[in-house]
Amino acid sequence: MVTNRITVSLDEDAQTALDSLSRRTDKPQSEIVRNALTFYTANFEAATTEASANLESYHQMLSSGEHVLLDIDFLHCFLDYVEDEEGEPAPAFVEVADRVASFHAHEYEERFDSLDEILDWLSFCGFLTVRASEGDTYHVVFPTESVKWFMTWFIQQSTQRLPFDIEVEEGVSKAILTEVR
Repeated sequence: MVTNRITVSLDEDAQTALDSLSRRTDKPQSEIVRNALTFYTANFEAATTEASANLESYHQMLSSGEHVLLDIDFLHCFLDYVEDEEGEPAPAFVEVADRVASFHAHEYEERFDSLDEILDWLSFCGFLTVRASEGDTYHVVFPTESVKWFMTWFIQQSTQRLPFDIEVEEGVSKAILTEVR
């Protein structure tokens, strides 16, 4: 094996990380550095784009056990299952969903200050897309009418403790949401 030697200056955090990995893996530091360079090269796009911040947030959400990945078709299936023949949600579903929204209202009271922040979060979670905004008015697109119903209802319920109201104008799979102070 041809070897090329390089000298690298490590700050305290990097040295601590290298020492820790060496102890945990029982591998020499040079092998760890080679593996790290190979891994970084293979994952360069994710590590150097805005997506890396999203990946970190997704990792935190999933590793906490509080959130799960859900195929969009399953979401549609669940929402279709809780609706009756007229498309109305089952009272038992609404009762449980009210409790979830109430819990989120407490959480959101400490976390968000505007409708923009909430829509950004829910967009990050994959429930909706904000197509345009003008001032405090947002044009929001949902994957289906049932997701639109569920998410506009959830937004209204989970923001009740915030210092603003929300006006909703509904289309089929779109809605215009306006923050009113």
